[in-house]
Amino acid sequence: MAHHHHHHHGEVSGKNLIITMFLNFIITLVELIGGLLSGSLSLLSDALHNLSDGVSVIISFFALKLSQRDNNNRMTFGYKRAEILAALFNSSVLVIISFYLFKGAYFKLIAPKPINGLMMIIVALIGLAANTFSVIILRDNAKKNVNIKSAYIHLLADAMSSVGVVFGGILIHFYNIYWIDPVLTILIGVYIVKESFAIINETVRILMQATPENIDVDNMKKEVEQIPLVADIHHLHVWQTNDHDIHVECHVNLEKDLKLSQVNEIRENLEKLLKHKFSVHHFTVQTEYNCCHDVGLIKKRFKKAN
Repeated sequence: MAHHHHHHHGEVSGKNLIITMFLNFIITLVELIGGLLSGSLSLLSDALHNLSDGVSVIISFFALKLSQRDNNNRMTFGYKRAEILAALFNSSVLVIISFYLFKGAYFKLIAPKPINGLMMIIVALIGLAANTFSVIILRDNAKKNVNIKSAYIHLLADAMSSVGVVFGGILIHFYNIYWIDPVLTILIGVYIVKESFAIINETVRILMQATPENIDVDNMKKEVEQIPLVADIHHLHVWQTNDHDIHVECHVNLEKDLKLSQVNEIRENLEKLLKHKFSVHHFTVQTEYNCCHDVGLIKKRFKKAN
């Protein structure tokens, strides 16, 4: 049995996470005060989202640090899934918060109340500037890391909601259209729920050890069986420990009883194929010759022997 490990770590800046964390807590305080004074639910929803953003960034930061710890005897796969758990938690919290805001928006639609539109505009512009800066500094890392992506989605949603609140503030200040405030809250919430469920789906797939969506197992099997002297491949399992590291384990049945040096050559060809064509980082390959891997056939032979 051969093991091959190739470590791949996305470069993620912890410093950027700390910056966004402090920015979010400052925005939260400003928008909370502004929302209470102006009577705007969309500002309060923005403040609540920013608070959850700050918490999510803290979780993402510690999960990132934990995931970089080395493997040990108790955690032989390491701590990479700490980031997946953090992404799942953050996204789930956002969905819960969004439904809470939907409830508040419903009551605001039924009984609209006067809102200070000018204060809405000023506070939302402050939030927009800070959120836009946070989105920019996390954008590149979000493409490489699902944990950072969950925090990035939080921040992007808040930047978009700030734009909506500015627009709503203008309509309220100049035209007294108070119903726009809860409508904006609902629209922002729908977007956040959609994006959050996409991340939840991805993280659950990884935690359930599902085959990565970009890998066709049948095609992988077909490609491996085209390698010279490979009879078939079975007990094939493909999974991820995080959004980067793809693992494969399999049994490879050989056509002939080969020397160990020849077996090593076949195994090297197999690993090259999996690495370059399927982006697999970790391999566990067991080579066999004339071994019975059919459970029913094993039972029949056992009965005959007795």
